[in-house]
Amino acid sequence: MIWGIFKRDMCHATRNVIAVIVSMGLVVVPALYAWFNIAASWDPYGNTKALKVAVANNDKGYKSDLIPVRVNVGETIISTLHANDQLDWQFVKSDKAIDGVKSGEYYAAIVIPKGFSADMMTLFSPDIKHAQLKYYLNEKINPIAPHITDQGATTVVNTIDKTFAKTIAQVGLDLASSILHYSQSPQMAEYMRNLNGNLTTMADTLSGASQQVTSYSQLLGSANDIVDSTGKLLASATKAGKQAQNALKQGKSGATSFTSAGANVTSSVNTALDQVSGAFDQVAAKVNKAFDAIGKDSDTAASQLTTLSEQVSSSESLYDTYITSLNHMHESVEQLPDSDSAKQALLEAIDREITLLEAAKGDSQKLAQQLKDASTQVTQDTAAAERSHKEILNRITSAKQSISNVRDDYATNVKPKIDALASTVSTLISQTDSMITQLSGTADDLDDVTGDVGTNVTSIRSALGAIAKKLDSSAATVKELITKLETGGNAGDGNSDGGNDASSSDSGESDELRALATANASTLSTLISAPVALHRVSVYPIANYGSAMAPFYTILSIWVGAIILCAMLKVTISDREKAHVLGLGDTLPRIAGPSGPGNASRWGLRLDHEYFGRYAIFALLALLQGTLVCLGDMYFLGVQANHAVQFLAMGWLAALVFSNIVYTLTVSFGDIGKAVAVVLLVMQVAGSGGTFPIETLPKFFQMLYPFLPFPHAIDAMHAAMAGSYGNEYLLDMVYLALFLIPSLLLGLVLRKPVIRLNNWVSRNLESTKVM
Repeated sequence: MIWGIFKRDMCHATRNVIAVIVSMGLVVVPALYAWFNIAASWDPYGNTKALKVAVANNDKGYKSDLIPVRVNVGETIISTLHANDQLDWQFVKSDKAIDGVKSGEYYAAIVIPKGFSADMMTLFSPDIKHAQLKYYLNEKINPIAPHITDQGATTVVNTIDKTFAKTIAQVGLDLASSILHYSQSPQMAEYMRNLNGNLTTMADTLSGASQQVTSYSQLLGSANDIVDSTGKLLASATKAGKQAQNALKQGKSGATSFTSAGANVTSSVNTALDQVSGAFDQVAAKVNKAFDAIGKDSDTAASQLTTLSEQVSSSESLYDTYITSLNHMHESVEQLPDSDSAKQALLEAIDREITLLEAAKGDSQKLAQQLKDASTQVTQDTAAAERSHKEILNRITSAKQSISNVRDDYATNVKPKIDALASTVSTLISQTDSMITQLSGTADDLDDVTGDVGTNVTSIRSALGAIAKKLDSSAATVKELITKLETGGNAGDGNSDGGNDASSSDSGESDELRALATANASTLSTLISAPVALHRVSVYPIANYGSAMAPFYTILSIWVGAIILCAMLKVTISDREKAHVLGLGDTLPRIAGPSGPGNASRWGLRLDHEYFGRYAIFALLALLQGTLVCLGDMYFLGVQANHAVQFLAMGWLAALVFSNIVYTLTVSFGDIGKAVAVVLLVMQVAGSGGTFPIETLPKFFQMLYPFLPFPHAIDAMHAAMAGSYGNEYLLDMVYLALFLIPSLLLGLVLRKPVIRLNNWVSRNLESTKVM
């Protein structure tokens, strides 16, 4: 019975040209579906050269004040990309690049910002700022399937990242090489000589400051002598009361002028020293501000230093005022009687004070000159200016400390004695007798004062001695630095005769740096951009992306072919065909009842005969479909198939299983079965793991995965293409064949209860005149 049904179906399918053409179409269409998809995805990432990527360079470059080598990383990147053919680089303005991405003219755009080079150079400073590129990507215009879009975008980004990483690394190595060559140039040698000269000057200045501190300590000792001399003077006055009375009366006019001069001096000293001390604080703050501007605006820094030099020079008038006041005091003391033993000691103390102020004035003049020199070095030699910065601050600190000590000494020692002397002289003029009587008591009190002053002066001199030692130590350190620089320079030049171990070490490091900078920059930049080389070992290698996608599209097309067969061919057998198979003429006897499955069973044509008889032509066409698509994959497209027979056998088994499932659904549920077949197709496209690993899919598809035929068919076809691990291929073939069990169970056993239901649904659909 089955053979009879199949034989008549073959006669009907080949009785005319149209039937033959339709039958051939049913075989060819699934193959075309598979071939077009495989060919389209053969090498989707091999044509990235056609992707237009805009590049806009806004980099302004960078030039250091210390090393006059101009760097423009943006221009170097542009030059490198001109020689790069991985993408279709479009070099345009930034506005056009961004607008082109929005309009779809460019797939992506890269904008190099203005401060890119400057940000890169912060790598050599404590305040590191990451250099950033702006990357614009239009994700809307890509019409490829989502999984290819994501992978393609990632490939493009990785390509750009790697290209730029290599370019930037090469820029850094080229820059290091340029700096090394520059360090060996005559200009750099001249800079080193200037550096040594400035360091020598600094060492000499520190030594001079130490000497000044020592001298000031000696001056304080002399001031202590003045206090002692004053005590002796009063003691002498006690012994010669009558003579002192006459001398005081004779020097009335001189004492009056001395009192006036002492008051004026006191006022002048306080005002002058306060102004000078405050001025030094302002100068130090402005000096720091000026030097902070170096590298950003050297001209402004130079102008500020020049102004400070002029301000310091103008402050010299304060010293002149103070010196003039002391000279007036000197003249007033000279008017005192020569018989006064304290007169000469006081005159000597005033002279020493004038000498000290003149020395401080000289320091101020030197500071003004250093500020003026630094204003020139700012625009010419930043390294020397930085050293002058420290030197100037040290000199300001030293000068300020000297002024502070002078002021304290004056307030503690000189001023009280001048005031006391003036008061004493005035009292002596009005009350000579009383003054003579009290001279002895005053002398005793003065002994206590001079004792305290002597103790304080001793402490101050000890502190000044410690400062002098530190200044000497700093000078020695600077001289040691000069020696090391000279030794390092000789080692770098290769002129050292061996020297010490440190010189040999420095020479070795210099040779290593020179070897690194003179090496192949392209090779080193490639190493830096990808420091770890990935040695890929392919296990069951696949030749290309098209071959990798071939199992998915092949299995998908075979299922589509099964749906097309059920859409184009009838799955039920008419009563007329049944009568011919049974040899009953053109019609079944009336007792057969209404037309439908199983109505000829009393004459021997059972339901299973109808099922297999009509399925035979479905199976034949499905096998032809599977054969054509598999042979076309291997020999037309060139899909990799290490085991061609297994590949073809997998296609045959898939064709039989899929056609049987779709045929069973259709013969059991009619049009509803066809819809179910389409739903199963959609579910398997999403959940078969043919494009993405099943582990990346939602939990629902991971649970459904083992119960779908697609995954087992795709895995078996992969094994046939690249090789099988153990019995992997055979197991997948068995798993796929097991799907025939529920399909045959539905078609032969469970189909009977739903025949009437299916007939009722078919009649209602036909009654709509549309379905």
